[in-house]
Amino acid sequence: MSGASAVAAPLKPAQEILRQRGQREVFCGLTGIVWLHRKIQDAFFLVVGSRTCAHLIQSAAGVMIFAEPRFATAIIDERDLAGLADMNDELDREVQKLLARRPDIRTLFLVGSCPSEVIKLDLSRAAERLSAQFMPNVQVLNYSGSGIETTFTQGEDACLATLVEQMPHAGDKESLLVVGALADIVEDQFRDLFNGMGIDTVEFLPARKARELPAVGNKTRYLLAQPFLTETAMALDKRGAVRLKAPFPLGEQGTTAWLQAAADEWKVPQKTFDAVTGPGRNRARKGLVEYQEQLEGKKIFFFPDSQLEIPLARFLATELGMTLTEVGTPYLHREHLAEELAALPDGVQLSEGQDVDLQIDRCWEAEPDVVVCGLGLANPFEAQGMTTKWSIELLFTPVHGYEQAADCAELFARPLRRRQALAF
Repeated sequence: MSGASAVAAPLKPAQEILRQRGQREVFCGLTGIVWLHRKIQDAFFLVVGSRTCAHLIQSAAGVMIFAEPRFATAIIDERDLAGLADMNDELDREVQKLLARRPDIRTLFLVGSCPSEVIKLDLSRAAERLSAQFMPNVQVLNYSGSGIETTFTQGEDACLATLVEQMPHAGDKESLLVVGALADIVEDQFRDLFNGMGIDTVEFLPARKARELPAVGNKTRYLLAQPFLTETAMALDKRGAVRLKAPFPLGEQGTTAWLQAAADEWKVPQKTFDAVTGPGRNRARKGLVEYQEQLEGKKIFFFPDSQLEIPLARFLATELGMTLTEVGTPYLHREHLAEELAALPDGVQLSEGQDVDLQIDRCWEAEPDVVVCGLGLANPFEAQGMTTKWSIELLFTPVHGYEQAADCAELFARPLRRRQALAF
C-alpha cells in the first residue's frame, strides 16, 4: 500500500473564511453520549456533573421510562462544591453501586463535565484507580465532555481518542479502519461494499463492543466517516496509521469518492469498483430525484453546531441544487475538509466560530428558505416565521452511504413541507 496523505488543497479565493469570536449557541460534548451509548453495546457512560448535565442528556435522548439506558450522572451537589465531602470517596462508592447493579457493564467511561472541571476533579487518576480495582471484568476509562473544553460532537472525538490508546498493535497486518460512530445498518452496508471489492480486513471504530477494539499499526489505513474527529485522527497518526484523503460519505457523490479512496489504495480494478458500487449509486440517484425537485433553488443558512455543516452543504448544493448563503462551522480543519471545500460552489460564505448576534443579523439579511441550527435558536426563529432544521437530528439519524442519501435529503425537505402545510 502507498504512503502518507498529501497536503490539503488551498482554499478557493471565494472561500475566504469569516472568523468571529463572541457569544456562542452550541450544545456541550456530553450530547455525544446519546449516540455513543447506543453504538458501544457493552459500555456505560457515567457523567460526573450537575443536575443540569443529567437533564441535558435525558432531554436530548428522549429516553422512554420503560428503558434502562446505559448512561447516568453522578451528581455533584453543594456539599461537594463546598469541600465538605471527599469527591473521590463518593465517586468510588457510586461506581461500586453501579457495577453491582449492572454486572453486564464491561467498559465504564467517567465523563468529565463543566462542574468536575471547575473543581479540578482528576478523573484520569480516578479511572486508573477504579480500573485497577475492577479489571479484568471492567475497564474504566475517562474523557472530557465539558462545555468548557468541547462543543457538541467533540465529545465523540474525545471518547474515540481515548479508545485509540487502548487499541492493540497490529504488527504487519494490513487493514482498513473506518473511524466514526455509524448506525449498525450503515456499518454493515459499508462492510459489504468493501468486501465486494476484495478489501476483507475492514474494522470500525468505535467497535460494537468496547473490549473488542481493532488493532492499529503502520499498515493501517483509515477513512474518517465523520468530519469532527481531529483528536482521534491525531491519536491514530501517532500509532502509525495513515489517513486516506476523501470527502465524507454523504450523498451519492460523497459516498462514491469516499469508497474510491480505499479502492485506489488497495488497487481495486475500476471495473470491479463500478460493478460493486453501481447498484447503490443508481438507487441513491433515483431516490434523490424527488428531493431535487423540492429543494432545487431553495436557499439554506448553516449556523455552526455539529461540524457536519460543510459536507452537508456540499451534498445539498451539488446533488440537490440548493443555494448556500452562509455555511458556519465551529471549527474548520482544512486538511480533513480539503476535498469538501474544493467541491463547494464559488461564492459561498464560510464562517468559523461565532458571534451569534452578528450571525443572526446576517441570517435575516440572507432571507434563507431553511435555517440549520441548534435547538436554542430554532424555536425563536420558528416563532418569527423562519423554517428550521435541528442540527442535532442529523447525528441521531442514519445519513451516511447510498441507501441513506434520500433519507438525508428528506430531513431538509420535511420542514419546508411542514411550513407549506401550516400556511394553509
